[in-house]
Amino acid sequence: PKIFATLVDEIGGRILLAAAPPATLEDMAEKSGIPREGVEERIASLFQKGLLFKSQKGEITQYYRVRRVGQFHDSSAVSLDASRELLDLWKEYMATEWSGYGKKIEQMLPRPVVRVIPVNVGIDPKTEILAFEDVKRIVESAENLAVTKCSCRAIDGKCGKPVEVCFQINRAADYAIERGTGRKIDPEEAIRMLKICQEEGLVHVTTNSQELGHFICNCCSDCCMNWVLLRSGVKKFVVPSRFQAEVDAASCSSCGTCLDRCYFEAIRIEDTAAVDPNKCMGCGLCMLTCPTDAVRLKEVRRADSIPKSH
Repeated sequence: PKIFATLVDEIGGRILLAAAPPATLEDMAEKSGIPREGVEERIASLFQKGLLFKSQKGEITQYYRVRRVGQFHDSSAVSLDASRELLDLWKEYMATEWSGYGKKIEQMLPRPVVRVIPVNVGIDPKTEILAFEDVKRIVESAENLAVTKCSCRAIDGKCGKPVEVCFQINRAADYAIERGTGRKIDPEEAIRMLKICQEEGLVHVTTNSQELGHFICNCCSDCCMNWVLLRSGVKKFVVPSRFQAEVDAASCSSCGTCLDRCYFEAIRIEDTAAVDPNKCMGCGLCMLTCPTDAVRLKEVRRADSIPKSH
């Protein structure tokens, strides 16, 4: 409630309630009891604040309110006029309420919302890397791309990792560009940025489906809302890739470099590095910095285990 109160007054709240299901200006005026002119005056502000979205069907424009906490978090945190008060409230919410809410929604989710995409450098070349799990092919197949700030690091940012590295795809890109919260990029720039993200130790995360999703997040270990849920025991929100890190003991020098790269405490050093299969998310970050090339990703789940739609 405090977060909403920083963004909208009672009249704006009435307009938002009237925008579910999606409604035209006339529909919202009728449902809210606010004159059409009054509704129209508020639309741009609600859109900019990340509270209201719109869809175009032919010549008819409909508006719909923000529907989910995660969507609200992402849209409002990167708004152009996001106040420090708003960001601090989101930080407090993530620290105190998000895990409890996640445990409730876990019971209702038909399947996980997001999944990790691996870096595919060093995956067995005989393994088929499908388009929906290859981050390079995802950006190359997009009709429209935009980059925005990472909402989690815009709120917190204590890790010091790059902030403007969240990719929006197709309709989500159109939305970010129209709002002014994102800038249009081409696949070449996106791929250059992805390489920087991998060097910085950021994990690629996208929609859990075999179809082109709306985003590619590049998540740090400190600020990301996905890992808050994972660490609190919510297993049905984010799932691993279908790959898993594997260490060649004969090549491993036990240097411990991989320990610093793993968010999930999935690696331990015994005589050599060893991977805990129950904790590994299959991101491949440990592989990129191994000085002896002792780490590879192996296929542990079939591609058809990932849903075809979300």
